[in-house]
Amino acid sequence: MIRFQCDYAEGAHPLILQKMAETNEEQTVGYGNDPYCERARKKIRTLCDAPEADVHFLVGGTQTNFTVIRSILRPHQGAVAANTGHINVHETGAVEATGHKVLPLPSEDGKITADQVREYYEAHWQDADHEHMVQPGMVYISHPTENGTLYSKEELKALYEVCQELGLPLFLDGARLGYGVMSEASELGLADIAAFTDVFYIGGTKVGALFGEAVVITNPALKKDFRYLIKQSGGMLAKGRLLGIQFDVLFTDDLYFRISDHADRLAMRLKEAFVKKGYALRYDSYTNQQFPILPDEHLEKLKEKYSFGFWERMDASRCAVRFCTSWATKEEAVEELIRDIEVL
Repeated sequence: MIRFQCDYAEGAHPLILQKMAETNEEQTVGYGNDPYCERARKKIRTLCDAPEADVHFLVGGTQTNFTVIRSILRPHQGAVAANTGHINVHETGAVEATGHKVLPLPSEDGKITADQVREYYEAHWQDADHEHMVQPGMVYISHPTENGTLYSKEELKALYEVCQELGLPLFLDGARLGYGVMSEASELGLADIAAFTDVFYIGGTKVGALFGEAVVITNPALKKDFRYLIKQSGGMLAKGRLLGIQFDVLFTDDLYFRISDHADRLAMRLKEAFVKKGYALRYDSYTNQQFPILPDEHLEKLKEKYSFGFWERMDASRCAVRFCTSWATKEEAVEELIRDIEVL
């Protein structure tokens, strides 16, 4: 079986495993206070052009999302997000389990707009019964979105400016950030994202690491006591250097960007093959996730050799599915899939 189901099916980049083996018997202090974590922090601050940013390392995406969100919100507040957002549909109510409601906005492509945020915020405060409702306390977005789509620089800047005006911290989920930054359609680099958010994270789990996410906090008001919340949320890894080593390696010699570009390039070859075959695309993604709409009989044929994700049924005879490439996807696997698509 050739797997295109997700971008975390493989273990870790060999250079990470090599560095872990080389440093295995070293003794360091724990909980992220080791030299490897500090070196990774410095590299991330430099890449983000954010020398004053706080950088923290957590283990996984869901843990990172609910830890950041609960650190920002008051007990009566919720997080505004797209109705397709990961925290709303794919985290088993992790945010709600912390006592905070997700406040979903309608979205066709996975993105939300500055106008939507303003309209929702104003509608809340104009309602005479607003004290009986969950108050919007922050905004959550992801880049790329769950649907592989990307925010433009203008869209992100407009969102950030509205959030600043309304006093709503803007949090960007970057679980697949490398694949977004390196997309041929990308307008945003790490420095842009640092400039137009209050807090975001750089995903490692889906981009070459065994596990790990790097939270970057640029808003000084959100920095206080964050490590307390990491600990309370079960996210403070005793052997914290395992996270630092991974991000140190990923941000040496542009490895993070090179392996992200590899996944995106292979995904674009798949996209071209789907379009050439005449399949419609559910979303016009320029990242490592592709969403072709295929007849059921073609899907059944592909299932004999490939794994991929079901997305949604479009009509009685066709489904939208997701094919994911990753940092470790082999070119020959993509070529084999393309050949099989051509003969369907």
